[in-house]
Amino acid sequence: MNKVLIVEDEPKLASLVADYLKAAGYEAHCIENGLEVVPWVKSNAPDLIVLDLMLPGRDGLEICKEIRSFSDLPIIMVTARVEEVDRLIGLEAGADDYLCKPLSVRELVARVKALLRRPRTAAAPSGLVIDQEKHQVSLDGKLVDLTPVEFRLLAALAAAPGKVFSRDALLEKLYADHRVVTDRTVDAHVKNLRRKIEEIRPGSDLVRSIYGVGYKLEP
Repeated sequence: MNKVLIVEDEPKLASLVADYLKAAGYEAHCIENGLEVVPWVKSNAPDLIVLDLMLPGRDGLEICKEIRSFSDLPIIMVTARVEEVDRLIGLEAGADDYLCKPLSVRELVARVKALLRRPRTAAAPSGLVIDQEKHQVSLDGKLVDLTPVEFRLLAALAAAPGKVFSRDALLEKLYADHRVVTDRTVDAHVKNLRRKIEEIRPGSDLVRSIYGVGYKLEP
């Protein structure tokens, strides 16, 4: 069952949307305050978000931009603002679709169905967040203490979850100066990366070896 997060500060509208989505076979969860959205998304990994633009606590555009920094899950933005500039701003923030109030709940459900049918690239594993600007990685809400090379290794794998990277392909991403190193250098970095991941998530198999080929990140 697909999980849909409804972020809406009008309780009656949120309840109505939730009822329609449940009738259509979806699991629905409602949040009113914008400050609660990103932590909930990271913990619960919904399949789609219906996101109001004007929210208490935090603006919907800011929420959308932050979610896009770690997830490509479909986002439908909903707003009472009808100016064309706001439509463009909403889509530039990373929204997949846009609806204006007063909205047709039936139309909203139809758009939810359409977006969830759309093929998507594999998403990063739940609980893994890579912040390129801060050069930080967190897993299940805990910071992972990585070296610069380990960070680049994980970021390269996470850029295409499920894709198998050869050792040579990974080496090109690890060392910008093209220094001469053996492909076993990648094995050593993967070993250290796995150890640090398992310290936070024991028994984890996020980075998987593909015999004779290389490595991939499990989506």
